[in-house]
Amino acid sequence: MGKLVSTLFVTLDGVYQAPGGPQEDTRGGFTHGGWSFPYAEEDFGRFVNEVFARPAAFLLGRRTYDIFASYWPKVTDPGDPVASKLNGLPKYVPSSTLDHPAWAGTTVLRGDLAREVTALKEGTDGEIQVHGSGALVRSLLGLDLLDTLHLLTFPVVLGSGFRLFPEGAVPTAFEHTGGSVTGAGVSIQTYDLKGRPEYGEFGLPEDG
Repeated sequence: MGKLVSTLFVTLDGVYQAPGGPQEDTRGGFTHGGWSFPYAEEDFGRFVNEVFARPAAFLLGRRTYDIFASYWPKVTDPGDPVASKLNGLPKYVPSSTLDHPAWAGTTVLRGDLAREVTALKEGTDGEIQVHGSGALVRSLLGLDLLDTLHLLTFPVVLGSGFRLFPEGAVPTAFEHTGGSVTGAGVSIQTYDLKGRPEYGEFGLPEDG
């Protein structure tokens, strides 16, 4: 049984749009693309390499897939820890419009997302990694299909852009399973899906 693991970069105000470059995703007139770049240093690189040492397959949202497919097939160094996995391992993309993908190893999932991803998990031994793909991650959380979330929070506020958990997100509880902070101040925290939130109330102290 495969484990579905998401790795996401967000700002302090929850924006996940275009962390990698100015032209990565300009929807809505977004002008802050590339905001993660100043924080890429040794600790950050070590974490990324550790993540990419573990995948058995990738599940990517359509937009993230298009961004990756335009770049990573051009990186042909077999020693590159990211490119070697992205180019060599199976990639799955839920889409009703993607036809004849050119990136080798790509399978388009056209059916019901819950059914398709459940079958993918049942047929995979190891980590199925989701990178970026914020809208897909929200859908997977709503279906209780995501197992683990690596959330990297960067010390920057942008004030605009697509946010990971906007109004209307499915209420979800997590269990914190580990974390660290890089030398540049990026908080790397790992959470396992726990289910729905629990609630309580702080009562007034009783008179002594």
